[in-house]
Amino acid sequence: MRSFAAKVEEGVKGIDGKPSVGPVYRNLLSEKGFPPMDSEITTAWDIFSKSVEKFPENNMLGWRRVVDEKVGPYTWKTYKEVHEEVLQIGSALRAVGAEPGCRVGIYGINCPQWIIAMEACAAHTLICVPLYDTLGSGAVDYIVEHAEIDFVFVQDTKLLEPDCKCAKRLKAIVSFTNVSDELSHKASEIGVKTYSWLDFLHMGREKPEETNPPKPFNICTIMYTSGTSGDPKGVVLTHQAVATLVVGMDLYMDQFEDKMTHEDVYLSFLPLAHILDRMNEEFFFSKGASVGYYHGNLNALRDDIQELKPTYLAGVPRVFERIHEGIQKALQELNPRRRLIFNALYKHKLAWMNRGYSHSKASPMADFIAFRKIRDKLGGRIRLLVSGGAPLSPEIEEFLRVTCCCFVVQGYGLTETLGGTALGFPDEMCMLGTVGIPAVYNEIRLEEVAEMGYDPLGENPSGEICIRGQCMFSGYYKNPELTDEVIKDGWFHTGDIGQIFPNGVLKIIDRKKNLIKLSQGEYVALENLENIYGQNSVVQDIWVYGDSFKSMLVAVIVPNPETVNRWAKDLGHTKPFEELCSLPELKEHIVSELKSTAEKNKLRKFEYIKAVAVETKPFDVERDLVTATLKNRRNNLLKYYQVQIDEMYRKLASKKI
Repeated sequence: MRSFAAKVEEGVKGIDGKPSVGPVYRNLLSEKGFPPMDSEITTAWDIFSKSVEKFPENNMLGWRRVVDEKVGPYTWKTYKEVHEEVLQIGSALRAVGAEPGCRVGIYGINCPQWIIAMEACAAHTLICVPLYDTLGSGAVDYIVEHAEIDFVFVQDTKLLEPDCKCAKRLKAIVSFTNVSDELSHKASEIGVKTYSWLDFLHMGREKPEETNPPKPFNICTIMYTSGTSGDPKGVVLTHQAVATLVVGMDLYMDQFEDKMTHEDVYLSFLPLAHILDRMNEEFFFSKGASVGYYHGNLNALRDDIQELKPTYLAGVPRVFERIHEGIQKALQELNPRRRLIFNALYKHKLAWMNRGYSHSKASPMADFIAFRKIRDKLGGRIRLLVSGGAPLSPEIEEFLRVTCCCFVVQGYGLTETLGGTALGFPDEMCMLGTVGIPAVYNEIRLEEVAEMGYDPLGENPSGEICIRGQCMFSGYYKNPELTDEVIKDGWFHTGDIGQIFPNGVLKIIDRKKNLIKLSQGEYVALENLENIYGQNSVVQDIWVYGDSFKSMLVAVIVPNPETVNRWAKDLGHTKPFEELCSLPELKEHIVSELKSTAEKNKLRKFEYIKAVAVETKPFDVERDLVTATLKNRRNNLLKYYQVQIDEMYRKLASKKI
């Protein structure tokens, strides 16, 4: 069996109450030690400025203008043009009082101004702090106050809405576009200066300042992430960590025949405020390649793909699930003969890929007859698809590998590891359903989780994924207690449960806490949701279930008999409680009630319960569904209600089709 990772330390059996730990694995490129870093690339500013020197006329940032609700073609700024604006925006920041180490917020969807503001921060050793409101109500207020942000770049007027309290502490707000009279008036009332993008550029030209580039140990960004049901936590990432990730990714990709070059084009639609897209763009900038931004409507992403014709796409599983659904729908519309031919070609190509042939050589005939049309739907130039943020089902990954005529791999990482902990090998079919091997500058091992039955020294080694290395966060901002909680003996404890196969490949199989990721990559705290939904009078007992391969939540509900009987009486039903619980109308009523509770508590849309199964008997200790203190035993509940769970997801899927 071929090994894809190097075992550099043996596992150790736990003693004196300490958990067992599995072997330590590294990338094969790091077997004898981490490779020396590129002396020219030690900070995020180096990544950008060196590419400006090497590729000044290459297209760097592209966007589409919307005029009279019509979306135009992509317009581009070259590396040289972006650099000029970066210098001007950086000078303007210094002119309004920003000093090295100052925190600068960026609040808006992906666009050239976002990156220009980010690079301007790097040029003057300012700390970029992305802002976004999908962390829940009040998150922006919390981040601005917690990070002590003085200046912020914004796309719209959100920071000056009535329920946004943080604006008062700001010194200046810079709009990505123009400043309306209303915005200017609101800001002046609370003593905040406002600038349009053009005004700020003009100020920078009038008051030029020499750049003050960062040192490797300086903080590059504080990126806030949910991860718990409490306040967002600020992940501190240094310039050295960012540079290490990019250099390591370059070394990793360089070993393959089909390399990334300055001619590649990346479509950016995942939020820049999240680590996956941010690091993808940093890597593309290091190659002198091009990044084109979606025009702001995810439902029209297909149009952006056709216009940009990207060579690289990265997304959460939900994106690729939609691509798969679209292809399957098109297949169903084919006549039986053509569908039969497609399936035969699929099996033919898959068989050769399973024998070790690359996707491009497995069956050129099948690609020409059937699969090139699918590739054309992805713009016609696609070379690499990367899925991250949550597990992608092996069935969908296999389908995309066969039909998209490009490399398809899964990756794994967290904000704390700069998103690049592990990545699969292109064209290695043994990695289906896995997240690949350790990154070049990190090490991975598993730690025992006895209460869940995971043993890193067992027959099927499994346990909590722990990470150590040079591509890591420095800690949580202003939260040393939480930092010490997750970093023990130099190892970062992720809370994810993994399995490492004999060939060194890692697979994600569970979560240590009752915190899961849905297929779109969003965290959901199940216990917290149960507490919220349990406040509704219709609920006596509730178990919320989420699947990392699904984008929606479902629940098993034990309804309150009194509430149900009142509801039945109002509708003229006279049946016993047990019979009422079998009525479809009651399920619809419960889902409606839960939606009202979600809206009342300002839950995010992906935290809404989309379907319920109704149980008449409360969860009890006798069936081992709850603990002695009446806490849900999730694994046992899943086993007990597996049929109902499968049925709910089947019906939800059929509704979408």
